[in-house]
Amino acid sequence: MKVLLLLGLVAVALCEPFKFVGDKVLRLTPGSEEHVTIIKEIGEKIKVDFWRPDSPDLVTIGKTVDIHVPAAQLDMVHTILHQSGMEVKVMLKNLQEAVEAQMDNKRATKAHGYTQYNDWATISEWVSSIAAANTGLISTQVIGNTYEGRPMHLLKVGKSTGSTKPAIFMDCGFHAREWITPAFCQWFVNEAVTTYGTDPEMTTLLDKMDFFVLPVFNIDGYVYSWTNDRMWRKTRSKNSGSGCIGTDPNRNFDAGWCTIGASSNPCSETYCGSSIESEIESKNLANFIRSNKSIIKAYLTVHSYSQLLLFPYSYTYDLTADHSELLSVSRGAIAALTSLHGTRYTAGPGASTIYPAAGGSDDWAYDLGVKYSYTFELRDEGYYGFLLPESQIKPTCEETMLAVKYIATHVLNNPY
Repeated sequence: MKVLLLLGLVAVALCEPFKFVGDKVLRLTPGSEEHVTIIKEIGEKIKVDFWRPDSPDLVTIGKTVDIHVPAAQLDMVHTILHQSGMEVKVMLKNLQEAVEAQMDNKRATKAHGYTQYNDWATISEWVSSIAAANTGLISTQVIGNTYEGRPMHLLKVGKSTGSTKPAIFMDCGFHAREWITPAFCQWFVNEAVTTYGTDPEMTTLLDKMDFFVLPVFNIDGYVYSWTNDRMWRKTRSKNSGSGCIGTDPNRNFDAGWCTIGASSNPCSETYCGSSIESEIESKNLANFIRSNKSIIKAYLTVHSYSQLLLFPYSYTYDLTADHSELLSVSRGAIAALTSLHGTRYTAGPGASTIYPAAGGSDDWAYDLGVKYSYTFELRDEGYYGFLLPESQIKPTCEETMLAVKYIATHVLNNPY
């Protein structure tokens, strides 16, 4: 009986999500090589979670570093930082409070909503219902299953004309903890169908183009971030010979794979995977884009946070053949975005604008021949980081919508 009771308690403990009581998020500004070395050593020797950049290897002089420090490690980290004389700012003084404050709509029901964060079951039901309600504009398909067997639903949004149209592929939820991104993909689909016929720009786009929208790419990780660990980032695949779970799917593509800004250590947040497209989710996405390459003219992948609009390359500092056009389009998209709420974004190639990172889906898509390849890093700049409150979903989505429409219109008017 005692054994059964203990097993029951273990089961309950396993279902309880991680708590982050007393954990802090600190912003560090390394002003010297010595500071960079200290931050890297903290990353290697103490269990801290790098929010920005993604790993200690990417720390450079003058670029701010956001780290999540568990309560148990705070004294040690504070002592090291105090002795270094580095500039330190507390961004979140109690991470658990921020996790709880993120949901600021007190839910009476589990119904789907566009200004709240929806769990995977709710999003999955939403895919079926919005498609059923808009048969002339939406069709759905499953491009494969995830590692844990969940279907990867893809929505095709566009006026059904019976003929092949140029298309834009957009995905959200690559990194599990970036909850604002699936919220945007849902918002985009709803906005597209509800403004069709009244908004001339959207009407033209849907008449002449299709949008393939993958609302959540890393579904297993997203589910885990709801049930177990709000700060989970990677996929949920098992790694042979390691107790550490998951791969960073945005280091798993054939674009300078596992070189700069990616790790071959399965325990790293930027683990590149055991091979190119080792993650079934990456393979499913890549296979779909490869087989529809003739019509896919743009690839948009939506991440958070930092307020950036990035384009290739991230795996090298070399500029692409289309650099000047990609830069000019991104600047126009940002101007459109900023016009609504005044939110400031920065545009540029990934490597020099944020940090070098090999194996990204945007670089891979560009090298495949999809010229207009962009990565959005949505709000904010680090005050809330991955815990953007629900009150910011609407303004974030409204402004991002303007940028996406700007890019889509350029793609439509500049066939290649």
